[in-house]
Amino acid sequence: MTTTTRTIVAVTAGLSQPSSTRLLTDRLVADAVTELTTRGVQTEVQVVELRDLAHEIMDTMLTGFPPPRLRAVIDAVTAADGIIAVTPIFTASYSGLFKSFFDVVDSTAITGVPVLMGATAGSPRHSLALEHELRPMFSYLRAIVTPTAVFAASTDWGSGATTDDLAGRIRRAATEFSALVAAHEQPAQPTSPLGDFVPFAQQLAGK
Repeated sequence: MTTTTRTIVAVTAGLSQPSSTRLLTDRLVADAVTELTTRGVQTEVQVVELRDLAHEIMDTMLTGFPPPRLRAVIDAVTAADGIIAVTPIFTASYSGLFKSFFDVVDSTAITGVPVLMGATAGSPRHSLALEHELRPMFSYLRAIVTPTAVFAASTDWGSGATTDDLAGRIRRAATEFSALVAAHEQPAQPTSPLGDFVPFAQQLAGK
């Protein structure tokens, strides 16, 4: 029996340690993995803390050449079957670190890749930032964004009905995301129009 495997890269842009942004990321990852498991899909998950890559991201913004550690992360995002992207919201928009990371990723790298968006902030007033900031950015990158995005304010981590509502939103978003990830297929690699080209010098050598 062939087992299907999908790769998920979770990009989290929290600045503090620990952070509510990482907490939301972990909750989204856990529910997505659970949903994919029920579909018979195994998952390989990589969580990327952009806080640890801040200097490399800025250097790349200035030089255009990512250092090896950042290059490996960009390659992982490019090869992923699904991306979970979570940012803190500052002044009604995503963080500069979050935006800068996606600025150094090639604009065609995540075309057709499922994305689950999440955001955290101190006040529920920032919740619309997911729709007027993050969704347009991922639409520009031609990713496939889940209909449900998940916002968590500080009050969502307390006890009571608000927390139950957050769990429901996470579960709904994870269900939508898992369906897209399970169906995602990596594009075929282009073949050379020359086929199995043998250099002329090699032909002369009889090799």
